[in-house]
Amino acid sequence: MELKSQSARTVSSLSSCASPRSWRLGLLALGSAVLLAGCAGNPPSEQMAVTESAVNAAVSNGGPEFAPVETKNAQDKLAQARIALNDKEYDQAKRLAQQAEWDARVAERKSQATKAQNAVKDAQQGVMELRQEGLQQAQ
Repeated sequence: MELKSQSARTVSSLSSCASPRSWRLGLLALGSAVLLAGCAGNPPSEQMAVTESAVNAAVSNGGPEFAPVETKNAQDKLAQARIALNDKEYDQAKRLAQQAEWDARVAERKSQATKAQNAVKDAQQGVMELRQEGLQQAQ
């Protein structure tokens, strides 16, 4: 008999906790917790390291001289990514770091292409000079 009355009290106390208002507040709290956990994320450490390496490679391969706009864009976006990382805005930091990486890769390729074009021009000039010397000696 006592068991029945105790279980009846438990059921009635549970039903009073399960009011629509309590459910809404509980769902709101749960949703907020999930949202905050999703925003926290993990710092994009690996992407930042890859980007640092790409920007350094662009600079060392003549980016400032042969691709100044792309190199500056990469450096600026990397700086913005560092700020976002410090502000714990990890998604924005990762996005900026990815953009900086691609800008740096474009700068590096553009530098390599310009150097190759300059080398071709120098080689062509050398061939022309040799031909002229050969013609002068033949006369």
